[in-house]
Amino acid sequence: MVNEKLTGEDILQRVKELNVRFIRLQFTDIFGVLKNVAITTKELEKALDGELMFDGSSIHGFVRIEESDMYLRPDPSTFAIFPWRPADGAVARLICDVYNPDGTPFAGCPRGALKKVLAEAEAMGYTMYAGPEAEFFLFHTDGRKPTLETHDQAGYFDLSPVDLGEDARRDMVLALEAMGFEIEASHHEVAPGQHEIDFKYDNALATADKIATFKFVVRTIAQRHGLHATFMPKPIAGINGSGMHTHQSLFKDGQNAFYDPGDPLQLSQTAYYYIGGLMHHARAMAAVTNPTVNSYKRLVPGFEAPVYIAWSPRNRSPLIRVPAKRGASTRIELRNPDPACNPYLALAVMLKAGLDGIKKQIQPPAPVERNIYEMTAAERRDLGIGSLPGDLKEALDELSRDKVIREALGDHIYERFVEAKEKEWDEYRVQVHRWEVEQYLTMF
Repeated sequence: MVNEKLTGEDILQRVKELNVRFIRLQFTDIFGVLKNVAITTKELEKALDGELMFDGSSIHGFVRIEESDMYLRPDPSTFAIFPWRPADGAVARLICDVYNPDGTPFAGCPRGALKKVLAEAEAMGYTMYAGPEAEFFLFHTDGRKPTLETHDQAGYFDLSPVDLGEDARRDMVLALEAMGFEIEASHHEVAPGQHEIDFKYDNALATADKIATFKFVVRTIAQRHGLHATFMPKPIAGINGSGMHTHQSLFKDGQNAFYDPGDPLQLSQTAYYYIGGLMHHARAMAAVTNPTVNSYKRLVPGFEAPVYIAWSPRNRSPLIRVPAKRGASTRIELRNPDPACNPYLALAVMLKAGLDGIKKQIQPPAPVERNIYEMTAAERRDLGIGSLPGDLKEALDELSRDKVIREALGDHIYERFVEAKEKEWDEYRVQVHRWEVEQYLTMF
């Protein structure tokens, strides 16, 4: 089971009982791409003691070659067996934190960046809980490479025989449950070939671990069905892209800190300030929550993706929505993140923004109950409704000016993240795309 309170001794005992032969020590680079080092059980005790060294110079955003030695420290609570591998000679995994040779946490470890912001919240008396809704597409392959041919032509909540992804999605759910996930729902999404599997919220660190695991499992099971699963935000123009709406709440002294039965909306002042913080930092956060050139092809009006910086207790057109449930279930839904983000960094900047709202008592504007997409530009301007960045470059510029969000990342991650993303933008900017050729070649 994932996120049980296990010790190193517990892990050694389970490995013996379950006949585990190989362990994958997993971690992510700054882009959220899952990496691993495979070891045999003979090396496990050494790994659990934090003595396993690897070369960090080849990992995006880590270190230069002259300072490449890094150490992996497994988190015993993340132990899980890969259910699709044979039980005889089983394969397990442990998610790791990355440390420097001197025993200090590595500043470039995304999991460490989230833990740092969680510690800041804890010092204020808060525990963050989060629940994502990660969407993905299933595409056919040509035998070797993925195509853009969708697996079906089904729509929202369709079922077989129209939904051809049912079998693959079922096996994904079974694999996730075997690895300790509590699956709440799985269904076909709006676009052809698009799917969603929702798992129960958890504390923020466990949720980030689960998002990284979720993407790995979905892609692995899809491959076993002869399909390609992608979390690319907008693989096909003209249809909905894939988002990762993120529900979040703070608890204090065992109680939901966002709930106040005496408020007209039953929201606490803490909740309002948290919303204010998210809105205040939304444009800078976008560089992290929507981190690719392609992310901004999704963030356009008309395809259910949020564009405008506003909030509402019901309306789904603003950036932030407050779902109807109250009491212990009171939460805020941020709708712009997409599943290409690094889950550790995305949750870190969301929490940092919310905490800044609480610290500075940033009061959000009045909620917007009208469909913002149907407003004129003048109406939005009169209501003070801003918009998210229009492209990755604009988002990076906003990030450079936001000290709070930069602090959430830390200097090491910020500098290397921006360096890589500016290179990505420049490579994209100088390409000549098919649309340009079709539009201009015969015109001029």
